[in-house]
Amino acid sequence: MNEPRATDDEVQRLTAAAAEAGERLDRFLVRHLGEFSRARLQALIRAGRVQRDGQVERDLGRRVKAGERYVVTVPPPEPAVPSPQDIPLTIVYEDAHLIVVDKPKGLTVHPAPGHASGTLVNALIAHCGASLSGIGGVKRPGIVHRLDKDTTGLIVVAKTDRAHRGLAEQFAAHGRDGRLARGYRGISWGVPDRSRGVIDAALARSTSNRTKIAVVAEARGRRAVTRYEVLETFKAGGGKPVASLLRLVLETGRTHQVRVHLGHIGHPLLGDRTYGTGFKASARRLGAPAQAALDGLGRQALHAAELAFVHPVTGKRLAFSSPLPPDMAALIVALEAG
Repeated sequence: MNEPRATDDEVQRLTAAAAEAGERLDRFLVRHLGEFSRARLQALIRAGRVQRDGQVERDLGRRVKAGERYVVTVPPPEPAVPSPQDIPLTIVYEDAHLIVVDKPKGLTVHPAPGHASGTLVNALIAHCGASLSGIGGVKRPGIVHRLDKDTTGLIVVAKTDRAHRGLAEQFAAHGRDGRLARGYRGISWGVPDRSRGVIDAALARSTSNRTKIAVVAEARGRRAVTRYEVLETFKAGGGKPVASLLRLVLETGRTHQVRVHLGHIGHPLLGDRTYGTGFKASARRLGAPAQAALDGLGRQALHAAELAFVHPVTGKRLAFSSPLPPDMAALIVALEAG
């Protein structure tokens, strides 16, 4: 039995009554108070915010007994550490539980050394305001996946603990259960041998450069799988194809996965200064308009164009698409011109 009620604007009290005996307290509360993660409820138990029949209960592993009544007092979320910043955002979808944003280039997702402000998290704290109910007890957006700073496109962020947990489960499954789907558009150097293919190569942090990811032996890294499809090819001066527009679908979600995988098969993304070095000769084959468009791109030519998932609260399937940003669209027009 779960009877949630808000007593005032400062605290929330939730009650749960045990019908059967034997279940661990923390698991019992997760099952009855589904809007909170297990880690969050364990923290509340340790903090003395759970009462059993009027007495404080701090034993996470206590076996509940039939007829016991538990009251969980949830304090208001703590203010987020990142400061709110009024940064313009393109909102694709938003409700009480989550928000989908079409991220522009140059916007880092989460504060980190060197990027303490000016991030998507800072922007969302300002935009969402009071609608952030708190992730793990902190009034902040819940990041369940990321895009590189200079990769554009769709990203979903949780606004509540319940949504954060549900989305995290879907991203952890990487689409194997059919709930999650992610598709990218990328412009790569050259043309893959086959019009469709699968890149299955394990990834790990590079031992020679810790800022980079590298393809490694399966025993050393984490499995990573990227499916690709050639949508269009571009010729330089009417000669051999010099670049391709690809649709890329992730079966796993590793850091820099698409960029590393395409570099691994010899077709790195145009504009990728980290994984696409060594293609100056190819750039010189481009016509003047295409060279100018590539210079104007100033980043890897990668866009998160498709995102679909099951809403973690309503159970409804949501699907979104994002058109190519102007810089990638301009590059394609220039490449088509030869």
